[in-house]
This record gives sequence, structure tokens and C-alpha cells, in this order.
Amino acid sequence: MDLKGRDFLTLKDFTPEEITYLLDLSADLKAKKKQGVPVDQFHGKNVALIFEKTSTRTRCAFEVAAQDLGMGSTYLDPTGSQIGKKESIADTARVLSRMYDGIEYRGFGQDIVEELAQYSDVPVWNGLTNEYHPTQMLADLLTIREHFGHLKGIKLVYMGDARYNMGNSLMIACSKMGMHFVACTTKEYFPNAELVAQCEEYAKETGATITLTEDAMAGTKDADVVYTDVWVSMGEPDEVWEQRIKELSPYKVTKAIMENAGEKAIFLHCLPAFHDLKTKIGKEMGERFNITDMEVTDEVFESEQSKVFDEAENRMHTIKAVMAATLGWK
Repeated sequence: MDLKGRDFLTLKDFTPEEITYLLDLSADLKAKKKQGVPVDQFHGKNVALIFEKTSTRTRCAFEVAAQDLGMGSTYLDPTGSQIGKKESIADTARVLSRMYDGIEYRGFGQDIVEELAQYSDVPVWNGLTNEYHPTQMLADLLTIREHFGHLKGIKLVYMGDARYNMGNSLMIACSKMGMHFVACTTKEYFPNAELVAQCEEYAKETGATITLTEDAMAGTKDADVVYTDVWVSMGEPDEVWEQRIKELSPYKVTKAIMENAGEKAIFLHCLPAFHDLKTKIGKEMGERFNITDMEVTDEVFESEQSKVFDEAENRMHTIKAVMAATLGWK
């Protein structure tokens, strides 16, 4: 399958067959990595990595993947470029695409990465925006497929704030791949109706289903995958913590939730996770609100059902596949 020159901005732009191809390529590249087989066919190429929002997994995944593919990479942190400040998005895209063979963007509005792609002459990859997180989706799908052996018919339940990039992207991914997506949260945190309707159209073609429910036990009953994310995203004000903890605590992933899903169920989280008080923010929230965890208990996070570190590793293998495919893998 030829994806050379394609941007990777949201899974809405890709067919189920193209997504499957990227997963197959990811699995192949992962196997080669484990076997020590070189895949460095892109010597002489370079990629620019723009990070307006910092990250551990996304940065490391792109840098290691680029190195494995034989490419150089330049990391531009929030102070490392003039994007959107002294230089427009369009001008930045036109400058960088004269020097680099691919551009990654991780930051705020989806409109930014879309504009980068519009004016760039090289592939642009979305490392995360407020609305979508497509590279995370490939890692999640690969992890699920590795564990269950298939994707079609899998029931994935997302608990927490389903209005932004993770809830949106998981709903898209599930509907594209014939999976059953459940958003389990209060109505105020459901995905927007327009995207739900779009995903319902995808679902008609693949046999997927979309369910929105406020009932945590009914929503997670017989789930194959229970998924959550932090309740406050990067860039949101500290004042929202109190409201989120109050409103989303009924949707915390606990041992009772996992038992309700069943022994076969796995737990996923895109990380970082507030499952204990061993972080600065976790400690602060623990002291302010007299809690020991937030979106997931430490018991679940450290359990055998938790596959979060397989998932984190797969960020690198799937990002490698995206770069390789869009740069012309042979």
C-alpha cells in the first residue's frame, strides 16, 4: 500500500485497510527491532519535531524511531521556534519543508497542524492536538490486537472526560475498525454530537457501535478494554481540578470496575497517570482533596490486567511505521 507523501493528522483521513496496513507495518518493524534487524533505509533524511506541548513518550518515540530509520531529528520545544509568535504557521511550514523531509507537531488546536500540512511540501504528522491524537490510536490498536489477536468486535470503554483528543480519537478508531466504543461518563463530558454522528456513519460500514452512558457498571459490563486518561489536560487552568475530581470520581477505574468487565479485560492508559501520590501534581492534589489517586487506582494500574507499558512501548513502533510509510518505505 502506497502512503508516500500523505499527512497523518487524524484517523478520519484513513480507511480501515490503510490503518490495518500501518498496524501490520508496525508489527513487522517491532519484530525486526526485537531481532536486531536494521531498518535504516532513510539515511540522509531529517525530520523536525515541533513540541508546543512537552511529552515523554511522544518525543522519545519520534526520536528513537527516526534514529532507527537512519534519519536525523531536530527537537523544537516551546522556546525553540518562532511558530505562531514571530513567524506564521504558513511561513514556518514553508521554511521547514525546505530543510526537512517530515514535520511532527504536538500542541494546541487541530487547525495549527492542518495549516502546517496545507503549506508544507513534506508529510506532517500529528503528535497530539486538543482535538485528536492519532499516533496514540495506532499504539492502542496494536496493543489490543497483540493481546486479543483481532480488533473487530472488541468492546472498548473509555471512562472520564470524553470531549477531547482521547475520547474523540478512540471513538474514531473503534468505528473505523469495527469495534464497540462506549463513552462512560456524565452527559457534560460526552463527545460532541457532530463527531458522534460522523463515527456512526463509519460504524455502518464496519459493524461497529457507539454507546454513550452515565452508568459505570452497565457501561463496563463484559468490556474487553477499559481505558482512561488524566482528568485535566495540558494547558487547562488549575482551577478545574476540583470540579473534575468531584464530577469524574464516579468514573474512576477501580478493582470493582475491572471485575465487572471480567477476567479477560485489559486496562489501558495513554500516560502519564495519577495512580498514586509519587508526582508533584499527584502529591498536591492528594493534600488538597484528601485522595490517594485520581482516574485509576494503583491496584488496577499495577495489576496483571494493566498493559500500559506494552502500550507505551508501542508508541515508538507505530510512530516508526507512520514515518516510514509516509516517507516511502520499501
